[in-house]
Amino acid sequence: MKNLEVNPIGKVVNGEDGTYIEVLPQYIPALKALDGFSHLQVIWWFSDFDSPEARTVTEVPKPYKNAPEVVGIFATRSPVRPNPLALSTAEVIRIDYGKGRIELTYIDANDQTPVLDLKPYTPSLDRVENPRVPDWCSHWPKNIETSEDFPWEEEFHF
Repeated sequence: MKNLEVNPIGKVVNGEDGTYIEVLPQYIPALKALDGFSHLQVIWWFSDFDSPEARTVTEVPKPYKNAPEVVGIFATRSPVRPNPLALSTAEVIRIDYGKGRIELTYIDANDQTPVLDLKPYTPSLDRVENPRVPDWCSHWPKNIETSEDFPWEEEFHF
């Protein structure tokens, strides 16, 4: 298998002006026709956790209070993984096509995090009406809208 190469198309900015994705100038034309999509799927790089050691982790001790004693890394949303990729669904406030800036309500990425790709959230492909999850996380919120009020700090061991 050959190695793959990816290049950032922009970065996350969390600052005084709010939260937004700053798209590199050469990719601004790729934003055309995003108007009307309320949410984007943002593929980003866990750059703060990219190290040779972190890429070897395949299991972690019980990260969630109700989880099994050992959890495979693919059953977590941990930034420590073989390929430090992340996927977040983010609500769009506004798109400034001139500046290549996509203002968001929130994204769980740090300031200056490299963004690798953007995809429009479309319910016909991205929404699952009745997803199944293990018992240990079945009490978690069922959507983004109620997730912000959930006491997440009571779920984790860290």
